[in-house]
Amino acid sequence: MQHRLQPASDRPDRGEVSDDELLTVIADFLDMGFVENIVAMFRQETRYYRWIDRLLADERFAVRLGVSVLFEYLVQERPQEVGLALPSLVAALDSDLARVRGEAVSVLGIIGTDEALAHVGAMVNDPDPQVAEVARDILDTAR
Repeated sequence: MQHRLQPASDRPDRGEVSDDELLTVIADFLDMGFVENIVAMFRQETRYYRWIDRLLADERFAVRLGVSVLFEYLVQERPQEVGLALPSLVAALDSDLARVRGEAVSVLGIIGTDEALAHVGAMVNDPDPQVAEVARDILDTAR
């Protein structure tokens, strides 16, 4: 299982951009702190919400942090769309990696809808104590 997306500069030019290449660009921009650029991309294309689980699996902390910052923006600017990320985030809750589950719980907490918080509630008994604590903290804050 690959945990770091392949940099765009490592691939030959084929004249068109695949979803994997776009995902890599998004991850690289988040890694560089260009969150506003990614917010602009999400404004134009809602299918990117389906890729959140893959971004959270990236080994780079700055990418995962960038996803949280991205959702802080999106919740303010596009509240009607952030729910599109729920299927991807729910998939991330099943990850073998506790850090991925924990990041997904955090993003669900940022989204903060009843549906998102219901998924957070399901994680209070996660086998990883840090994931369970994050879930409990989010639920305590939401009350």
